[in-house]
Amino acid sequence: MLADYAVRVDQSRGRRFPEPQHLYRNDFQRDRDRVIHSRAFRRLEAKTQVFTRRYSDHFRNRLTHTIEVAQIARTIAAQLGLNVDLVEALALAHDVGHPPFGHAGEKALDAAMREHGYFFDHNLHALRIVDDFELRYAAFRGLNLTFEVREGIVKHSRDYPIAQFPELAEFLLDQRPPLEAQLIDLADEIAYNSADLDDGYEAHLLSLDDILSGVPLFGRFFQEVEQKYPNAIEKLKFNETLKRMLDRMVGNLIQNTQEQIRNEGIRNLQDVRACPRRLAIFSPAVEQERREAKDFLYAKLYFSTALAPEKDDAERVIGGLFALWMKQPGLLPHNYREKAEKEPLPRIICDYIAGMTDNFIYEQYEKHCGKKSE
Repeated sequence: MLADYAVRVDQSRGRRFPEPQHLYRNDFQRDRDRVIHSRAFRRLEAKTQVFTRRYSDHFRNRLTHTIEVAQIARTIAAQLGLNVDLVEALALAHDVGHPPFGHAGEKALDAAMREHGYFFDHNLHALRIVDDFELRYAAFRGLNLTFEVREGIVKHSRDYPIAQFPELAEFLLDQRPPLEAQLIDLADEIAYNSADLDDGYEAHLLSLDDILSGVPLFGRFFQEVEQKYPNAIEKLKFNETLKRMLDRMVGNLIQNTQEQIRNEGIRNLQDVRACPRRLAIFSPAVEQERREAKDFLYAKLYFSTALAPEKDDAERVIGGLFALWMKQPGLLPHNYREKAEKEPLPRIICDYIAGMTDNFIYEQYEKHCGKKSE
């Protein structure tokens, strides 16, 4: 049963190009399946989340991270009475706009674009992918997703002021996104906070002592686990602790969002959209715990000297290729040269680079600029 404030597929604002209803799948289910079958989704398997295969081939990549986010988001949505089909489509699409090299790649690509008066935003790039780049249907370009999925791709993690982004006016920038979209960014954070602690520990870049002292929530749960499983090996104690952390954040997000809905007197979807703030939030105590874990990961992992080579590669490879193609656009593939006749060259180069996997961008760098690594 859907809650009164959930998005109902039969009230969807529809697709840019009208299509007949499918015999046994609703429109949000079809959108989910279109994302899964897209090239951009498949490429996530070869895009870095945090760790490259220099460490191991069993750490999370963008694809496995996305699957974990979808699992968490579905669980939260079901408990809140939200439209699980819409939530799953949004969770599976939320990272398709990310470039190679993880967050370091995003920063490097944004820096290259800003040299020419533009910028890179992975949400807006994801919209370009689903609206234009994917070529699967004879009747239209892109995936022709419903308005609700396209809106959620744009608005799930931030608000875009209409004065600065008039080109996004169709997405109701003066209104909040539905709860189905609001919870995606938080499910993303829950997933990567726990996963990155796990992978960092497995990679021996984070010691147990560092995590115990740097992440108070982990430390409290680890004490409980030690008392319950005193003879378990350290890794199993670690896993049990992470499970408790994840459960606390998921449970709190569900309970606190329900409380916000009650406090604001939310009765329907329009109330959600008209609310002056987002309703899907953690309680103050858990928000502090989330921030402590995130700050720890930035200080001890993401900006660590051990991961500096990946950051250096992102800046060198992306910056080098971007500069090369700006000077010699004739080296771009034919279809991108054609696009550059209609759109600014920096945007076309950005589109090309953002779609690359880690392996492919290294191949392009070796081909055009020399060695893979210095």
